[in-house]
Amino acid sequence: MQKKILEFDVVVLGSGAAGLSAALKLAEKGLSVAVVTKRDIFDTNTRYAQGGVASVTDKDDSFDAHVKDTLTAGDHLCKADVVRRIVEAGPAAIRSLEKYGLHFTKRGEIGEEKNASGYDLGKEGGHSARRVLHSGDITGEEIEKTLVGACRRQPRIEIFENHVAVDIITSAKLGWMGEDFALGSYVLDAKSREVRTFVSAATVVACGGAGKAYLYSSNPDVASGDGIAMCYRAHVPILNMEFFQFHPTILHHPKEKSFLISEALRGEGARLLVRGADGRLREFMENYHHLGALAPRDIVARAIDNELKRSGQESAFLDITGKSRDFLRRRFPGIFAKLMSLGIDMSKEPIPVVPAAHYCCGGAQTDYAGRTSIRGLYVAGESACTGLHGANRLASNSLLEALVVAKFAAEHISANFKGLRGERPSGRIPLWRSGNATNSDELVVVSHNWEEIRKFMWDYVGIFRTNKRLERAKNRIKNIRKEIEKYYWDFHLTRDLVELRNLSSVAEIIVDSSLGRKESRGLHYNADYPDRDPDMDGVDSVIKKPYRS
Repeated sequence: MQKKILEFDVVVLGSGAAGLSAALKLAEKGLSVAVVTKRDIFDTNTRYAQGGVASVTDKDDSFDAHVKDTLTAGDHLCKADVVRRIVEAGPAAIRSLEKYGLHFTKRGEIGEEKNASGYDLGKEGGHSARRVLHSGDITGEEIEKTLVGACRRQPRIEIFENHVAVDIITSAKLGWMGEDFALGSYVLDAKSREVRTFVSAATVVACGGAGKAYLYSSNPDVASGDGIAMCYRAHVPILNMEFFQFHPTILHHPKEKSFLISEALRGEGARLLVRGADGRLREFMENYHHLGALAPRDIVARAIDNELKRSGQESAFLDITGKSRDFLRRRFPGIFAKLMSLGIDMSKEPIPVVPAAHYCCGGAQTDYAGRTSIRGLYVAGESACTGLHGANRLASNSLLEALVVAKFAAEHISANFKGLRGERPSGRIPLWRSGNATNSDELVVVSHNWEEIRKFMWDYVGIFRTNKRLERAKNRIKNIRKEIEKYYWDFHLTRDLVELRNLSSVAEIIVDSSLGRKESRGLHYNADYPDRDPDMDGVDSVIKKPYRS
């Protein structure tokens, strides 16, 4: 019989780059760590990241240039001090990954410069220099494999797969007086369907993003906004959720719905094309931005969306036929192989692409070290809003942020661990209570609500928004949320039900944040307010769950 109460120094929720990096750094400081992941440990957004890690490593590049590019992409909403701190910590994060065994592609390994030395640096949208380190075009997968291997070799880390975080336990939610502390987490064992209590002095939320709030997404099914929703229920302020990034180039193919075509292709010269009324393919990005196909992602995604609506075509096209087959197979082995399996030879024909939901720039409010308003609660990676991304994330800054903030969080936890453990309120943490819950025989309700949310979010809260569309979405989500909350407490928990509750909560926060911003900025475009309001520069959208009076 498994224990219902487990105690660790730190509980890490999530097994992507942020979660595993934090776990490793904490364990190396001598702390016991539980890594809780709701499916297989490899099932994360990190694993699907193709492009790489943006970091200054070239002598012709500079921190100032990287900071400037990040601030420009963020459209007057980034926190400049956070941007600089994270950018300047990038090279150390790269060295740390290499210490764990990760190999970044070097110049001369992809067939064009046989005797070259140093990193093979990619260039992506919004960057003024080549600064994206990569491992072929499966960088995320290589990072995930490296970090998982290191965690499994670390005796102070215990991994709990198929365990779903249900809620963060805080002293305020238990009704205890004094400063609010994070005390651990209630976690559903998906196999036994029992809820276990994980008690800890610190909790790191690193659950990834919320791409599955939208019908079309590059994200895997695990991206249901769990960390953001749990932080909201714990009364942590949630910032800037209207800024949801749509990647411009997701493969458009009937047999593959979520395959990303990396921005690195455009960095190597790929052209964006659309089919005109005469049937011919033509370039169009020069009509929208002076950087053309390498403009920031919000501009490229809106441009493609606009061109498809004007032309009535189902997809745009990405053409990199100007590069040799040998170069493409070496530089983009994963993409090349996937496309060939679908009958597309990227060296001979253009690739059909469409925009899709990709990255959540908002999240739980934290500082550069992942600290929240609750003592002992840290958030890192896509679940957090540090101020790095502002209104639009610069390409390949996501893995940079995940690695750096996880390191800073681990350092802060270890340096303050005695206080976190010794000053937290004492008292018995109650076990999870299921009340009169019964087993449900109407799981079709879960799938129908999931599908309805994703459809109206895509139709009404997508790349192009209006007040009328947002109001329609608000009316729909209010009704669905009421139904889900009743269903949630009447039936025993399942992973699908936990995810649906979180997804609906995050969807409502996105809608409310979008309704509240009466301007267009970065990733948020509202046709009723088409211009940026300078008075809103640096002003965050804030959604916080009120305490009961």
